[in-house]
Amino acid sequence: MSRARRLRLAASLLALLVLGLPLAVAPAAARLNRIELARVAVAPPSSARVPLDLAFTDASGDRPTTLGAALGGRPTLMLPVDYTCGNVCDPMLAMSGAALAATRLVAGRDYSLILVGIDPRDDAAAARHMLGTELGDPALAAKAAALVGDAGAVDRLTRALGYDFVYDAGTDSFAHPAAAILLTGDGRVARVLSPLALNGGDLRLALVEAGEGRTGSLADRLVLLCYGYDAATGIYTPMIRRILSIAAAATILAMAGGIVFLARRPRQA
Repeated sequence: MSRARRLRLAASLLALLVLGLPLAVAPAAARLNRIELARVAVAPPSSARVPLDLAFTDASGDRPTTLGAALGGRPTLMLPVDYTCGNVCDPMLAMSGAALAATRLVAGRDYSLILVGIDPRDDAAAARHMLGTELGDPALAAKAAALVGDAGAVDRLTRALGYDFVYDAGTDSFAHPAAAILLTGDGRVARVLSPLALNGGDLRLALVEAGEGRTGSLADRLVLLCYGYDAATGIYTPMIRRILSIAAAATILAMAGGIVFLARRPRQA
C-alpha cells in the first residue's frame, strides 16, 4: 500500500472516529432528514439466509453468475458497497483486504470474498475499478467476486440480510451501513462485523466458525472453545475471563458458606 493511500485511508478513518458516522454518505452535503437516516441499519432477521439463486453479473469476467456460485460452498465475507462511493466504501474495502491477508487463509480455498453493488446503475467497469484499486492485494482481487445486479436482485438480497439504505437525490449518493456480512457456505448469516474494526485474528476465528469445522486448523477450533463473540463490539473476546470470573465468585461464596457453617457448628467439649 502506497504512502499516499495510507494517508488517505488514515484521514478517512479519523473523520469517521471524530464524527461517529457508521454510514457511507457525505454528511456535509446530505439532505436526508433524521427519520430517513434512522432507517439506515443492518439487522438480519432470525435464521437469515441469502437467496442462492439470485442472478448477478460477475464483473471480473463480465459474465452471468448466481450468488450461490459466488459463495462456492465456502464461508464468505460479503461487503455491500456503492461502487462509485467516494466516502467510506474505499477504506472499508482496503481494511477488509488487509484483515483478510492477516488471517493467512487462502481465498478461493478457505473462504470467498464477495462485493455486491447496492446501486443497480453501477456497471461491471465501476465494480472492477473499485476492486482493482482499493482492495490492495492483486492476488486477492483476482479471486474475489464483484457482483452487479438489477434492482430486483439487489432488493431481494438486502431484504434477506435486513440491510436498509436510503438514496439521497440531493447528492446522488446512498446512506448505507458500513457492514461486513459473514455467511456460511450454504448462505446463512453467521455474523455482522464492522469492516472498519476488523483484524486478522478476529476475522480468522469468524471464518473458522462460519466454516463449521471445514476451515482453519485444529488449533483455531480449540481457540473458539474458549473465545466468545461480543455482539456489542463486533469482536471475539476470551471467554476464559468470564469462566474465571464465575469460578472466582463461586469460590468466594463457597468459602463464605464454609465460614458460616463452622461458626454455627456447636463446639465439642
